[in-house]
Amino acid sequence: MNSMAPSGAPRAPKIVARNVTKTYPTLAGSITALDDFSLDVAEGEFVCIVGPSGCGKSTFLRMLAGLEDISFGTIDIRPGAEPGKPLNSVVFQEYAIFPWKTVIDNVAFGLQMRGVSACERRETARAWLDRVGLAKFADYYPHQISGGMKQRVSIIRALANDPEVLLMDEPLGALDAQTRVVLQDELLRIWEETRKTVVYITHSLDEAVLLGDRVILMSAQPGRRLAIFEIDLPRPRTIDAMNMPRFAEHRAEIWERLSSEVTRAMEMQQ
Repeated sequence: MNSMAPSGAPRAPKIVARNVTKTYPTLAGSITALDDFSLDVAEGEFVCIVGPSGCGKSTFLRMLAGLEDISFGTIDIRPGAEPGKPLNSVVFQEYAIFPWKTVIDNVAFGLQMRGVSACERRETARAWLDRVGLAKFADYYPHQISGGMKQRVSIIRALANDPEVLLMDEPLGALDAQTRVVLQDELLRIWEETRKTVVYITHSLDEAVLLGDRVILMSAQPGRRLAIFEIDLPRPRTIDAMNMPRFAEHRAEIWERLSSEVTRAMEMQQ
């Protein structure tokens, strides 16, 4: 099972979220975006979260990242044994790279903030650029490269900083379909190499089933945990896993539960 260590024993939890609730004050009273949401994520697990628009997926991820306060409940990200490692790095849908820095300096930015020497951080950044085929673009500026390349830079900048947990909020959502497929394949390869703990927000069921060890389904607002789906497709995976009959079965099973929530969310917006 994906939730088990190689020895057969359950893997230790890296993230423990308990009864997490988020409310926002408005002129008409408080609005609950996320309600009593609990989740454990194991060390080295790739967890995808799906749900209708406005269900609180991104809110939960921002609370994991420490970018949003928690109204009620607790979130614990358990540090590893290596001191000085950042607890998390975040990749957003927008190309959150600095337009005035070269590609290599963007990738090295997190290491610079940690006080890593110029020589070491450039060596690390160049190694990551090599891994994703961007070495020859190291001295380019963001306006000189494509959208897919920019998002690759965002992803490896997060990984180069060697965080305990990688948090990804629809990182491929703004890309065209062909580029998205290429980067999904790259993400699978990179995850197999690094085995980072990943929490990944997406609207795409195909993407969730392709990438995830588990898929967490959330309800329409207020966001609650509706179901957890174990994805038993074999690893290592490639994009070809989407042609497997089991892939289609997983997708159909999730959509059967999700479709009514999508309808409910649309009705709430009318």
